[in-house]
Amino acid sequence: MNIVCLDMEGVLVPEIWIAFSEESGIPELRRTTRDEPDYDKLMQWRLGILKENGLGLKEIQAVIAKIDPLPGAKAFLDRLRAEAQVVILSDTFEQFAKPLMEKLNWPTIFCNTLEVAEDGTITGYKMRCEKSKLTTVRALQSMGYDTIAAGDSFNDLAMIQASKAGFLFKSTEAIKAAHPELPAFEEFDHLLAAIEGAL
Repeated sequence: MNIVCLDMEGVLVPEIWIAFSEESGIPELRRTTRDEPDYDKLMQWRLGILKENGLGLKEIQAVIAKIDPLPGAKAFLDRLRAEAQVVILSDTFEQFAKPLMEKLNWPTIFCNTLEVAEDGTITGYKMRCEKSKLTTVRALQSMGYDTIAAGDSFNDLAMIQASKAGFLFKSTEAIKAAHPELPAFEEFDHLLAAIEGAL
């Protein structure tokens, strides 16, 4: 039994924080898990910038409403889901993911949740579990699944390396250079062929 585990941002949809950075004119918010391996450090830094600029959930959701999946992502996901069980493992938040999941025809996603005050200020966040992607892959394996994983960032490496087959997709040159043992792809057709070969 195989289950495919995919990252969301940078793989299926554009990076939400980069889109929000461009819309808000705050270049510091371009920083993502491709740049910062410590997720808590990254999120605390983001929340600090939002607070300084008086920005909250409503403003971010307005930007997310304009984001479309990457070209070819929905067709890729539809073809893949016809052949295997697929779960999206993301460090994003339920409040961000829902409109994007609708555009991808409601795949299963495991992600985190934001703590939001009544006025819409984001006051914190709650991780679903520690090391959420690796923990989830290990849990799926404990239930008898072989996992196949793909992602683009530092926070995807553990789930990719723990799986029976793992791939980098649209990753950075630095991550690809640091992990030459991981096959790296830029096109959905190539990733689909690699996953199909591992099924």
